Amino acid sequence: MPRPPDQDKRRELTDRIRAYLVRHGLAGLSLRPLARTLGTSDRMLLYYFGTKEAMVAEALALDERRPLRGARELLDTTSPRTPADVRRFMEEIWRRFDAPDLRPALPLYLEIMTAGLIEPDRYGPLLQDVLTEWTDLLSSAFRDLGMTDVRARTEATLLVDATFGLLVASLTEGGRDPADTAFGVLLDRLEPGWHAT
Repeated sequence: MPRPPDQDKRRELTDRIRAYLVRHGLAGLSLRPLARTLGTSDRMLLYYFGTKEAMVAEALALDERRPLRGARELLDTTSPRTPADVRRFMEEIWRRFDAPDLRPALPLYLEIMTAGLIEPDRYGPLLQDVLTEWTDLLSSAFRDLGMTDVRARTEATLLVDATFGLLVASLTEGGRDPADTAFGVLLDRLEPGWHAT
């Protein structure tokens, strides 16, 4: 019976793969040069991760879900929830995406989104899974505010997609300050509609 992969080694490789992807991007990613940089072999990378796409997804999950795991406590510990709680949650998420160890990965997310459109079978699920997780969490929060399932999903989709768009916009020449202002305006305009009617 084959020996199961060493989980400590897998975590170490995942950290190093993430750093490589942030530096070099996804375009032209090849297992052999990556393996050489990491001091291993392409065969060992496949042993630990199965496929190149699974490897990329796992490396990105370090970043994608860290802000979600940390900030969701703001919602999980608040009951009953109010529109102001949802706003505080989103403001905290926005702040965490500006962390020095996370912000450098944002261009990679944009590249993966583009790759997912060009090669949906290979890269489409990577970012979609994360967006779905965020949308599901916010849908639940909006249902707790008394919204119907359909309305809660619509509000969550609008908020998640607009926030992601502003994160992408913050990478352009205008930088973070205009995106910060626009994010505040977005919440100012949306929050009144979150009150139960």
